[in-house]
Amino acid sequence: MSKPENSNQNAHEFLKGLWDENPVFVAVLGMCPALAVTNTAINSLAMGLATTFVLVCSSILVSLLKSVIPKQVRITAYIIIIATFVTVVDFLLAAFTPAVHKELGAFIALIVVNCLILGRQEAFASKNTVGLSILDALGMSAGFTFAMLCIGIPREILGSGSLFDVLLFGDGFEPWVVMILPPGGFFMLGFLLLGFNWYSQKKKERELMKKN
Repeated sequence: MSKPENSNQNAHEFLKGLWDENPVFVAVLGMCPALAVTNTAINSLAMGLATTFVLVCSSILVSLLKSVIPKQVRITAYIIIIATFVTVVDFLLAAFTPAVHKELGAFIALIVVNCLILGRQEAFASKNTVGLSILDALGMSAGFTFAMLCIGIPREILGSGSLFDVLLFGDGFEPWVVMILPPGGFFMLGFLLLGFNWYSQKKKERELMKKN
């Protein structure tokens, strides 16, 4: 494969997770954390970074071990690998950011059953080189983190009048309390999915018009 083709493939593997195959807005994966912990921007970012660490490390290990993991037990092996890195993240958060760890609660442990992570091991990391697996994991986790922040930032601004715990408005601001409650997560996710799908549809229509 020539260098330009190789570069194009690397760029595609990274960028696809940000838009074309965004795990939240396109594949609709990881809905549990997307709805449960996005009441603040800090929680959204922390969950995104935790997921990034687990996904990248798991993809590296699965890609390295793909030739020695028996097919009959591959899913079990992937879950054990993922659970190991989730435990590492859990301990690191508890040690260095106990307040964030307390806010995220059980949702850190639930990263183990996030279909995004297990799905990338089965669909990509177990079939590709370490380099491509890292790019795929970084792209998908970047898309996941982007989606979490897209949900969490408006919810915190409207629901608390702050961003990353910094107050944005004066005393006259009346918070939309519903935005930091569970219904707010559904509302914001619904609006974002609507906007994302509308833009994607318009993009496809423009591409068809250019071809015709």
